[in-house]
Amino acid sequence: MTAPVLSVIVPAHNAAALLPLSLGAILGNDYPRALWELIIVDDASTDGTGEVAARFADRVVTLAGRPHGPGYARNRGVEAATRGEWVVFIDADVVVHPDTLRRFAEAIAADPAINAIFGAYDDNPVAPGFLSQYRNLLHRYVHVTAAGPAETFWAGCGAVRRSAFLAIGGFDQQRYRRPQIEDIELGYRLRDQGGSILLDPGIQGAHLKHWHFSGSVKTDLLDRGIPWVRLLLERRRMATLAHLNVKRGERTKTLLVGLALLLLLLGAVTTTLSLAAAGVFLLLVIVVWNLPLFAWFARHRGELFALAVVPMNLWYYVMSGVSVVAGVVLHLLEGGPQTAPPVASTSGVGAVADRAQSRRS
Repeated sequence: MTAPVLSVIVPAHNAAALLPLSLGAILGNDYPRALWELIIVDDASTDGTGEVAARFADRVVTLAGRPHGPGYARNRGVEAATRGEWVVFIDADVVVHPDTLRRFAEAIAADPAINAIFGAYDDNPVAPGFLSQYRNLLHRYVHVTAAGPAETFWAGCGAVRRSAFLAIGGFDQQRYRRPQIEDIELGYRLRDQGGSILLDPGIQGAHLKHWHFSGSVKTDLLDRGIPWVRLLLERRRMATLAHLNVKRGERTKTLLVGLALLLLLLGAVTTTLSLAAAGVFLLLVIVVWNLPLFAWFARHRGELFALAVVPMNLWYYVMSGVSVVAGVVLHLLEGGPQTAPPVASTSGVGAVADRAQSRRS
């Protein structure tokens, strides 16, 4: 088959310090340069992101005013794309591997029926510290164990057939005005239209993000957990999906951790040892259930690191439980979708100021 032409789109907000690494990695790919274009969308940056991007990109699209969010920025990038029948989205803090674009092209050629493909973070996250290593490696583990046909999408390093993207109206830029689950929601609409999606963890990139505990709590609750629960409730799919973070087993573990904490609390209040023992037993059940996860971390970072993952894993289920409760309450109080989903092509939506920067004569 003819090698596909790709339009690579990178949304960036105040990413001047990251772009030399991430854009340099894209330009270092081994896929023929004549078969792809690079478009950077500078989302109202104040740190010279546009100037740095201009050294690497074929085109820089500059958005004025306040930041619009990655969904809006990616939509503008698709509007600016002029060549690719597939659009490849790569986040500004992801350093892709040299074979990333070629792997996308090979996956496209191997299955002409697919409408989207996405990869995963690699097992060598750049940011130091336990929390950053844990968060980025956990993402890798989840995607590796869910490889194959997918029910959703990830835009950190993912590609979508341009015609399919336009047919469903692109990212929902009204509902998701900051980094949240705009790519997950896009994936659901792609599947609604009958398109198949592939998760290929062999398509990889190193994540540059440095995680802090407060930021991880905010992300888990406000940017992912609660919005995801509300989306599933609106789509009446809370009990049916079984992919990535919403596998049926994960939901059962969340319920068990919540019950364990309730038993521990009741045992402490009533000084009933049997209740507390039952709570501890349920937590041990979760630990044993997740031994494959801890063994994976042990292989990649050693036994002590894996041991430290155990309480973080239980904390993850606590955050999941809080997200479910909060999402259900908000759904019942507000009811219905927050906004109507996009239904038409992104072409012509929104005014932007752009300027082209050619790297080739």
